[in-house]
Amino acid sequence: MISSFFGKTKPINYIIVLTLLLVFYGTARFFGENTLFTLGLVASNIGIVAVLFFTIFLVNFIVKRNKITKANSFAVLFYGLLCVFFPASLTDTNGIFCSFFIVLATRKILSLKSLKEIKYKIFDASMWIIVASLFYDWALLYLVWVYIAIYIYEPKNIRNWFLPLSALVTVALITSAVFAVLGKFNFVLQHYVFTLNINADMFREWSKSSATIVYLIVVIIVGIVSSVKLGKSGVGRLASMRLVAVSFTVGIFITLFETSLGYFPIMITFFPAAVFLTNYIEILRKPRFKELNLFIAIVVPITVFVFKVILK
Repeated sequence: MISSFFGKTKPINYIIVLTLLLVFYGTARFFGENTLFTLGLVASNIGIVAVLFFTIFLVNFIVKRNKITKANSFAVLFYGLLCVFFPASLTDTNGIFCSFFIVLATRKILSLKSLKEIKYKIFDASMWIIVASLFYDWALLYLVWVYIAIYIYEPKNIRNWFLPLSALVTVALITSAVFAVLGKFNFVLQHYVFTLNINADMFREWSKSSATIVYLIVVIIVGIVSSVKLGKSGVGRLASMRLVAVSFTVGIFITLFETSLGYFPIMITFFPAAVFLTNYIEILRKPRFKELNLFIAIVVPITVFVFKVILK
């Protein structure tokens, strides 16, 4: 029943996911809080929800346009469920905005397989990554992802290798000018500090987060399984899936580095995770086994959310 419903791309699928996400967002943000609702607070949260919703639509657009999944709504479903599985991601405004711009960069990176307008796509992807770094400085690590994409698709064109640097200079000049006008030029100097405090205490904090450990184990396993099953796919799809895997890896490292500073931008890994989970569901042939997996994928995040937010 679940697989047949989300196995299609009807508008009702997105309405259900977005509605439930709105409910969980509101609960995570305001449940148990004596919040005074002002016009400014309502307006800011409407803006945050709008960005979150637009990210969902981008996820759907990217997987369809680049054909890295079949025509279904599973990627949208899994992205929403991952937000529920990590309630802290719904309260991390910087993480929501950073993830949004990384998804925009993902759209450009994966479209490189067409081999059309490569230099514009590299520049745009680099630009979105640099904008994302305004919310988490370590997001600049995604530029490594851009260089890997250049190596895969058009490494012989020397100009391509300088495009990320060109995007960096462009965004830096525009950002500096904007903050100078606003009288907040010091923001740039104070923001990009790239503090790295990896120690035993940080790893112990990660080990205590059973949700994070389960998440990593499940995504890595389904990623490997789906990649093996997709081994006979076309070269274009395999290259795209490798870039998705790189995106997930970079995202985990950034989350690890930011965790050492007291932040947890795990949402930046949700797109590649949703793609892996979708590909895994697609390769399951037994209907009952597929339904069981989807049932677990829905029940577990909701249960975790209830215990972490409502019954805390």
